[in-house]
Amino acid sequence: MGHVLTQAQKTLADTGAPGLTAVNQLDPRTRILGACVFGVVVVALSSLAALLAALVVSAAFLLLSRLPILPTLKRMAAMDGFIIFMLVLFPFTVPGDVIFSVWGFDATWQGLRQAVEIALTANAVILALMTLVGSMEPVTMGHALYRLRCPEKLVHLMMFTIRYIEVLREEYLRLRAAMKVRAFRPTTSWHTYRTFGYLVGMMLVRAIERSERILAAMKCRGFSGRIVLLQDFVYTRRDAMFGLLLVVICATLLRLDVTWP
Repeated sequence: MGHVLTQAQKTLADTGAPGLTAVNQLDPRTRILGACVFGVVVVALSSLAALLAALVVSAAFLLLSRLPILPTLKRMAAMDGFIIFMLVLFPFTVPGDVIFSVWGFDATWQGLRQAVEIALTANAVILALMTLVGSMEPVTMGHALYRLRCPEKLVHLMMFTIRYIEVLREEYLRLRAAMKVRAFRPTTSWHTYRTFGYLVGMMLVRAIERSERILAAMKCRGFSGRIVLLQDFVYTRRDAMFGLLLVVICATLLRLDVTWP
């Protein structure tokens, strides 16, 4: 399935420098496990010094992966857009020492601290995931998850979702183009609501029809519901060194979190 991915589905690594990087040379299973361990440790941190250090470590992963910095930071900023409202409201919802008041609502230092902690935690974890896992081909990641004993059906679901979400998007764009050709202009009217309802229903119908055709084609090609791998993954000395380094980094972060005043 990897050769039919569209441009919108390519990973960040595709826009970076050619050749293997220090991160891409690692076993995919090592990268997934490392990202999970690092994420769990970062979420467990509470001091600002440790969280800043974790963010620096994630930035180091970004440099090692040689991903394009600006596009990567733009994607991380898109994630921040989902939590910005929560971060802005935190100082006004946590009791403590008042900084200032807005329309009778008091902003506190404690709430501001919690907002900063959440922002640092989220950015450190997301940046590590984007560099360690986001630079991996979707099919490779699916095979790595299967080798890590993840449920086979979940792996199938993920791989098919990645493959066909762009197909469904193109189907939606064709339907929208057909609606525009017929002079449809959305307004706040029952006709608009009913038309969009028809659009959603047609999308579901076409998705079901396409899934039946895909299933029939896969059965004709001998698909039995099992993931067949043509190339096996092998742990190397480089993976062991990365794992040891990551354990040292995580232990240092936890130590810093405990000892920082």
